[in-house]
Amino acid sequence: MRISVIGCGYLGAVHAASMAKLGHEVVAIDVDPGKIERLAAGDAPFFEPGLPEILGEALASGRIEFTTDTAAVAGSQVHFLAVGTPQGPTGAADLTYVDAAVEALLPHLTAGDLVVGKSTVPVGTAVRLAAQVSAAVPGATLVWNPEFLREGFAVQDTISPDRFVYGVPDGPEGERAVAVLDEVYAQALAAGTPRLVVDMPTSELVKISANAFLATKISFINAMAEIAEVAGADVTALADAIGHDDRIGRKFLNAGLGFGGGCLPKDIRAFQARADELGVGESLAFLADVDAVNLRRRAHVVTLAGELLGGSVAGRRVAVLGLAFKPNSDDVRDSPALDIAARLTELGATVAGYDPAANHTAARVHPELTTVDSAAEALQGAELVLVLTEWAEFRELDPTAVAELVAAPVVLDGRNCLDRDAWTAAGFTVRGMGR
Repeated sequence: MRISVIGCGYLGAVHAASMAKLGHEVVAIDVDPGKIERLAAGDAPFFEPGLPEILGEALASGRIEFTTDTAAVAGSQVHFLAVGTPQGPTGAADLTYVDAAVEALLPHLTAGDLVVGKSTVPVGTAVRLAAQVSAAVPGATLVWNPEFLREGFAVQDTISPDRFVYGVPDGPEGERAVAVLDEVYAQALAAGTPRLVVDMPTSELVKISANAFLATKISFINAMAEIAEVAGADVTALADAIGHDDRIGRKFLNAGLGFGGGCLPKDIRAFQARADELGVGESLAFLADVDAVNLRRRAHVVTLAGELLGGSVAGRRVAVLGLAFKPNSDDVRDSPALDIAARLTELGATVAGYDPAANHTAARVHPELTTVDSAAEALQGAELVLVLTEWAEFRELDPTAVAELVAAPVVLDGRNCLDRDAWTAAGFTVRGMGR
């Protein structure tokens, strides 16, 4: 099929390259000429494992084109909306880019075209936009098909997701939309990927409610970590024990710094804001506590760092390993690791930060932060080591070798990802989260 993708940020670039990987002919459009130039040259503008390879393959095959000209969508049967919905000043999602993308697309649509929303939007957005599309171009249809990408696994999650959700209208229009989307995703569907067909409001709620649930689960175990620390318990063992209950499960029960990134923090705030607008704000009032627990973890790490350094971090050399909000990503949006590094710097610590992928993105947000080119350079002469992102490179560090580099063998394991016994045997004082 011929497909257009509007928006070439994280979601759009991955979706466009993945659609080309599946054999479709793709035109990808963005208003940022610099981004388009990089993508057209095969240079992914962010770190995502697997993306450079499928992007290069798509360009070599001629199945993908990048442009700033919206008119290039002409001839496409399906148009994916993959633009950002950042957090606005009130916490609500800012739909400026979504609305602008639809406005730009309307003059180029024809009867029979299918516009497919991928962006995470407040419930009610799809119905509003569907009416706008059908009024402007009779016979064109807008539906919603939320994305469920995990950063670091986005290519896999696009090509072979754990489920598809189609939000479509009732009747023949919806049936035709389902048939078209089934053709787009034929390969994954043939492999047995589940497909759920729902109304559009439900499709909008699926992604944001999933993120709210995951955020709640993370904050729950971090609240248990706070209790475990004062009670003398081990939150990791606690998580293992309750995780054996298949009603609960072990995933997302890792205590640490809390969640960050471009989705969970903004989505729970946008969800709260939308519930308030709908007059049911009390239904999601608990998410304010979820958010508060999450943000409290960052301050707690800074406090622990001061305690481990005898009361103050001022003038002390601190190695910060990890700046991205999660491993296998260079994303520092609302990153707990980067926030902690910046707070320590503000308190007078001499911070040497290192991340395998996120040094450059961290420097753009906090240019005052000193970043170095290797873990060894960060560790040299450190009086305290903070492991804040659980990259494999950090999990696999040899504690005996690290002991030869640091000025004091003290480590704060902010992700509970180190082999505690090995580091203790190497002479380190090891402080975990909730342990």
